[in-house]
Amino acid sequence: MVSQHPQASVGRFWCDRSRLWALNRVAVNVVVDGFLAAIAAPIAHWLAIPKAGLLHPLWFLAGAVISLVISGLPFRVPQQYWRFSGISDLLGIIGASVASAILFSLALWVFHVSPPSPAFGIIYAMVLLVMLGGARVAYRVLYGRVPYWAARQRIVLIGDDAVVDLYMRVFERNLLAGTRVAGIIAVGSHRHGQRIHNVPILGNVADIQSILERLAKGRHQPDTLVVTDPAFRGSQLTAVLDAASAKGIAVLRAPALTDLTPAEQVRLRPIPLEDLLNRPQVKLDRAGMEGMITGRVVLVTGAGGTIGSELARQIADLRPGRLVLLDHGEFALWQISMELSRTAADIQRESLVADVRDETRLDTIMADYQPDLVFHAAALKHVPIVEHNPTEGLLTNIHGTRVVADTAARHGVRAMVVISTDKAVNPSSLMGASKRAAEMYCQALDIGARASGNPMAMRCITVRFGNVLGSTGSVVPLFRQQLERGGPLTVTHPDMCRYFMTVPEAVGLVLQAAVRGTQGLTDWDGGARMASGTDKLLDNGGIFVLDMGEPVRIVDLARQMIYLAGLRPDEDVAIEFTGLRPGEKLCEELFHGREAPVPTDASGLLMATPRVVDREAVTRAVNDITHCAQHNDVEAALRILALLVPEFDHNPEGEARTCVRTIAPEPPAGVVAQGAVKDGQTQPEGGVQGRV
Repeated sequence: MVSQHPQASVGRFWCDRSRLWALNRVAVNVVVDGFLAAIAAPIAHWLAIPKAGLLHPLWFLAGAVISLVISGLPFRVPQQYWRFSGISDLLGIIGASVASAILFSLALWVFHVSPPSPAFGIIYAMVLLVMLGGARVAYRVLYGRVPYWAARQRIVLIGDDAVVDLYMRVFERNLLAGTRVAGIIAVGSHRHGQRIHNVPILGNVADIQSILERLAKGRHQPDTLVVTDPAFRGSQLTAVLDAASAKGIAVLRAPALTDLTPAEQVRLRPIPLEDLLNRPQVKLDRAGMEGMITGRVVLVTGAGGTIGSELARQIADLRPGRLVLLDHGEFALWQISMELSRTAADIQRESLVADVRDETRLDTIMADYQPDLVFHAAALKHVPIVEHNPTEGLLTNIHGTRVVADTAARHGVRAMVVISTDKAVNPSSLMGASKRAAEMYCQALDIGARASGNPMAMRCITVRFGNVLGSTGSVVPLFRQQLERGGPLTVTHPDMCRYFMTVPEAVGLVLQAAVRGTQGLTDWDGGARMASGTDKLLDNGGIFVLDMGEPVRIVDLARQMIYLAGLRPDEDVAIEFTGLRPGEKLCEELFHGREAPVPTDASGLLMATPRVVDREAVTRAVNDITHCAQHNDVEAALRILALLVPEFDHNPEGEARTCVRTIAPEPPAGVVAQGAVKDGQTQPEGGVQGRV
């Protein structure tokens, strides 16, 4: 005797149970529709002859029931799901009502029963249609609806009318118990005064403040504003949050429509901090990224850090031939390696513990793995820590970058992408100045490679951007920890502002810059190289700069985080100003005064007009800085660094200096700014060569 598999038995049980439930639903529909038909028949008879009354023999009622059951089968009326009744169901009811009236009239004629009037069939069909259709409409309207007096929460939806319509249907089915939609605020076209599902459109989101004031005066202030459009973010969303915060109204975001399954489990969620950034969506060159990465050996330094780990994730998604992860921190390297073992298990991967300052170790790694592409994200980036550990910062950020670049070039790497920072512009910190020195070395290395005429020489691409939300040591994780402890939130200065971008967005644009920087390499799949202004700038040491949008005041960021946590700034959670830390400045910049920003032919990317130094001079300076740092001669190292980076205005005491923007405007036609490209040649940094 063959025994059945337990899983097969369980599956058959649930299948049989589901089939039984469906049959029960059909049986209920037949009983209810039959009852309605039994009521409709005497009502139609009374309408035809009012004097005849409403009492009729049972056979008359049974005939009406039987005729409807038979007539409803072709139109699938017993199988209708009342909760989701629609136009197609109504058409079926119309057909069944007409057919039932005809069948019932024929039955009366066959049994020699005279109809009360010639119009009885028409009257009966109409009454039956009203009874059947009305029951379904009433059920759908009343199903799960929260009575007006029972609603515990009044919400106002913000979004486009088509999207709001879909969410209105969701809320009407009581997916959020005790919630009633009290109004709609339109995004886009202004439709003030109109209604959707009998809910008024209160106005346009641009007038959010006046709308909320009007509702407050009329005692109709909502408890919550619900944003339904996923694309509604940035400055518009910030304005909504500010207006709602002033009135003590919560702001939540509805889940995406694709997440409404099963609909009964839908939940509103807080507004993510990333949604407040005024960042337009940039279309990335996915095909170019695949051509650059797929099948190749890619090495990422600093792979355990915020940028390095995201680079590893996005590169793994592009299916490299081998992904080599390098980091000096064992735990951080283990974390990203374990994550990729789950999300990209089929990608060949190596995890290497190494210090980028160890030239022998780097030389061995480059020789063993022969990478095609190197992303250099390893650096010491925390400004106060580098100030207190100057030799470590100089050795890692300057000497370490030089070691990676030189060993990569010796071992035939086709391109190296160096991650830089906005703190390298007019630096006031050791960290920023060291990153600027690293930029200068890589610029000089790239220019020398281009000038050599060797088509296989390594391309060295530098990418500069500002802060990323949630990075290690940044202000956002600190604020979150302080909120968890109940505050206060500590801000260094009321005027402190920074550029912000999300980590995935920043890394996506880094890859975009890498694609543009490697375009046209003789053995690369990036395609034929086109002569353009971007190419001329690249050949002369141009630095890619991510379009970071507008800077954000840190105190405003702190207030928004408090509000997004459902608390009130300065009431529930205090904000304290602690003063600038060593090396900090009030406002960061993306371009030096002589680095006129130039648009590129790649979306989301700008380029700093080249401002370079002779390679021999940079090499001598880097050698001297390294020698001094290795012998712990900080003063000598800083003197040489100041000669190499003359705009370095050290702020070791954290003085609150005036925030001055030094971004030079694009020069008029025919005028070439100092440090710009003229006739294919880069103008050198004035005076620096002679001073180093």
